[in-house]
Amino acid sequence: MSIEHASVRAVPKPWGVRDLQPWSSVDGTSDAVGELWFERADKNAQVPALLLKLLFTSEPLSIQVHPDDTFARALGMPNGKSEAWYIISAKPDAQIGVGLKHRVTPQQLRASIADGSIAELVEWRPVAKGDVIFIPAGTIHALGAGIVLAELQQHSDATFRLFDYGRGRELHEDNGVAVAHAWPLRSAGHPTQLTNERTVLVASRYFVFEKLDLAAGSSWALQGEQETWILVLDGHAAIGLAAVAVGQAVFLGGGRASIEVGANGLTALVAYPASAPIASLLQTLGEASMNADPHTAGTVPELAVLSEART
Repeated sequence: MSIEHASVRAVPKPWGVRDLQPWSSVDGTSDAVGELWFERADKNAQVPALLLKLLFTSEPLSIQVHPDDTFARALGMPNGKSEAWYIISAKPDAQIGVGLKHRVTPQQLRASIADGSIAELVEWRPVAKGDVIFIPAGTIHALGAGIVLAELQQHSDATFRLFDYGRGRELHEDNGVAVAHAWPLRSAGHPTQLTNERTVLVASRYFVFEKLDLAAGSSWALQGEQETWILVLDGHAAIGLAAVAVGQAVFLGGGRASIEVGANGLTALVAYPASAPIASLLQTLGEASMNADPHTAGTVPELAVLSEART
């Protein structure tokens, strides 16, 4: 088993922000930062199956779409890209675009890309703190301004831009039309509370995304998969020998790790490559944490695995 502080890569974006506090001390004054990527500290380690990020938007992102595994591999990429968003904060007027308002033909989609009307074709909706959105490969999507979110995705940078608000970056019309599901997104499942501490945000064929809420001063054991990521949203804790606070992440390479929660409690996101939640993922140690529901602790109800299908 390995437990390591994740390294952080700051990625400049034209739609990023200058001030990343409290999530990072990175200075975006000279070059706005749009993404923080959490990566293995060991640069010689095998490429993980998942990529965990924080995104910060001061302007709308491009309207884009990602390929599935089959299409991506046909282009020589290792895999496609399905992803999930957890909204950490959002301004009152913040919006996201997911899917289209109505079904269109490939020819109509291509025409909307050419004349920019795809921005009106996308289904925009308001977004607020705590919202969870699953974006299967092939879903046309976009983020508006004023949002901070955590993104979990298959480890891939396979993105086809369809519209970019005149920023002058390359568009990928042919590939975008080829992979896009040009219709509304079917309503996805809702978060499922497993215990007082564990909420499953997304369970898909590629990953499970959970939120942990652990009481102040409590002690836990986390039974991780060979790849498990933990990102702190609030509070602090010691995970093994790694002390973590807001905006920091750790990587667990399988096995059992202790979690000693600080005086302010701990809210964290946990991600691992599996198609269903692990029943034994979190186990209480001592009486300080005996607030789990005895009827659900150690069990996982059946969850619908989100698929690539759309209506």
